[in-house]
Amino acid sequence: MKFCMHAQFVNRESYLKLEKEAQNLALFKEKIKRSKQITENMVGILSSFENRLSKLEDSIVPIYNETGNLQRRQSNIDHTLSYLDHVIGFYSICTDVESIIRSGPAGPKGLDAFLAAMTKLNQAQNYFEKNNPQSVELENVNTLFNTGVDSLNREFKDLLLKHSKPVQPIQLLDLIAADDELSSIDATSSHSNSASINDTNESGSLTSLSNLTNFPEPVTSDLNKMCDWLIQHSRDEFMNVYARIRSNVLVKSLKLLKQHHKSNSGNSMQGSSSPQPKTKFRHHEASSTTRKIQSLVEKKANKMLMKASQTLESSTGIQLGARKSSLFDHREDDIVDESEMENYLVSVMALQRLMMTEKSLMSSLIIEKHRGPLFQIIIQGALDSTVQDGESIAAKAKRCISRHDFQAVLVIFPILKHLTLMKPDFERAVEGCDLNIRNQFSNILNTLHATGAKALEDFIDRIRTDSTSSLPPDGTVHQLTSDVLVFVQQLLEYTETIASVLAQDVSYVNTVNLDQAKPADRNKILLGIYIKKILSQLNLTLINKSELYSDHGVKCLFRVNNCNYILKALQRSTGLANIVTSCENTYYEMINTHKTSYQQCWARVMSYITGLDSDLQVVSGKLRDKDKNALKERFSNFNKEMEEISRIQRGYSIPDVELRESIKRDNKEFILPKYRAFYDRYSTLPFSKNPEKYVKYTPEQIAALLDRFFDVAA
Repeated sequence: MKFCMHAQFVNRESYLKLEKEAQNLALFKEKIKRSKQITENMVGILSSFENRLSKLEDSIVPIYNETGNLQRRQSNIDHTLSYLDHVIGFYSICTDVESIIRSGPAGPKGLDAFLAAMTKLNQAQNYFEKNNPQSVELENVNTLFNTGVDSLNREFKDLLLKHSKPVQPIQLLDLIAADDELSSIDATSSHSNSASINDTNESGSLTSLSNLTNFPEPVTSDLNKMCDWLIQHSRDEFMNVYARIRSNVLVKSLKLLKQHHKSNSGNSMQGSSSPQPKTKFRHHEASSTTRKIQSLVEKKANKMLMKASQTLESSTGIQLGARKSSLFDHREDDIVDESEMENYLVSVMALQRLMMTEKSLMSSLIIEKHRGPLFQIIIQGALDSTVQDGESIAAKAKRCISRHDFQAVLVIFPILKHLTLMKPDFERAVEGCDLNIRNQFSNILNTLHATGAKALEDFIDRIRTDSTSSLPPDGTVHQLTSDVLVFVQQLLEYTETIASVLAQDVSYVNTVNLDQAKPADRNKILLGIYIKKILSQLNLTLINKSELYSDHGVKCLFRVNNCNYILKALQRSTGLANIVTSCENTYYEMINTHKTSYQQCWARVMSYITGLDSDLQVVSGKLRDKDKNALKERFSNFNKEMEEISRIQRGYSIPDVELRESIKRDNKEFILPKYRAFYDRYSTLPFSKNPEKYVKYTPEQIAALLDRFFDVAA
């Protein structure tokens, strides 16, 4: 029963579900039907729209195409008309711009209008050359265009000439003085600030250099416009004009500076003769600036000779000026004097500043790719002149060397020193030039370098072969010695420069190990080697010369005087003492050796007062006749020999007071003890009825006689 009820319940539930699904299916079919109907309606609408669009396109596209064609035709017509107007303008361009071209760049229309007219002519020129090269219009345009170019070049030249004035010497000297003062201040600053210092120097120098151009801003602007237009239109004739004018300015600026040097040196002792206040002011300004320059450049060569001579005279009593120098044979007409050296150095510095000025000026006028060749043309004349001046100085120095005027050659070293310092600035000025230009400054240095090297070596050879000066009869210091020491003393001023010259000679470099030494120490070592070679050769020459003396005493005194003179010079000069080390002891030994050798001149005198003890016999207070005669002979010969040697040696000279007194003291210590013993033993013996005839001198009188040695007045 329960099972039947359950089955009925299940069947009822299934029936309900089936009924529900049937309803859903019916609803779904209805929706499908409606969707299909809507789709058909939409397809119909779209088909209708498509048909209508097709019909519209068929009617609109021809109209659109026709409109586009009309627009293109209109555009072509407009372009054609515009081009025709442009071309027609070419045919009338000559008439339109002729008045502007004929009036020139400086005409009433101004430079900008002129350049615009020239540009139009150039465009017309290009058109006719391309489209109608045989036309009369092209010939007319070419004629007017060339006239305009000539007028533009002429205006460029006139404007450049008008404002290209040579730089006055006062301006150059002031600029050099200002730069050198700045450099001297920077040289004392810390190396840690070197970068900022260099930047300051460069900016300051550029500001100063720009003031030398004398080109107002409007002029620079006009020149720049002309240059740009000419370069853009491949007309570079103006560059030759520019190079020629600026080259002349550079040469004239240096020429005026040289004339200023000559007039200033020629009239240095004269005042201004013009009554005009302005002239007097300029003269004062020139003198002040020149004095400033003279304080900045090297001018010690000749002054040091006087200073060294005075020092040696005051310490030794030797009058150097009274005798002719054998090494320094001056000829006033053919030496490089101090003023010529200073003027040349100033000229080189001026050239470097002027070259930087030209670079600065070109940077505002000439495009970069043309600056290098143009700059070389500009500086060539002035550079050649400066090189010739340097070669002339070197040639004069070589002639001085050939006639052994080494004092005049000393001027080479300050020039070489300053040119070496200038080399970086000069190389910066010619940076970008060809090798020939860049090498010209180095060639000057090499020439002066070789000249200095030859002078140094020939100086030693001159000492070796010196035969022009005679021996001093009084045995005093030889002129050769004083000349050599004066020369050596002056070398200290150029230690670094001379060391760079000597460093090229392997014989100096191989003498010592320079690798471990500091640069400053290397310079001192090299110069020390050279000075030692000089002193060594000098000693050898003096020894050889002294052999010409016939008297042994004066020969030894001559050697002692010269060695002592050299020793005192080394001790007096701190610079020499630091460079020529270990020489003092050598000279002390040489002096002692020569003083010992000098004692040999007393050999004959001493032979008469020694060696009698074993031969003389006194019996009952009487002497044998033989002994009496021996004593008479010894006393008589001693007196005669003593008087003779006193007469001779009073004419000898020992200028150094300390040395003179020491040799007198040595003589007393060498002679007096033996003579006193001889005198005390034999002067009281009855060897003569007239003993005063033979015993003429007491020991005290002998001492007084010795004190009168080396004294001509005595």
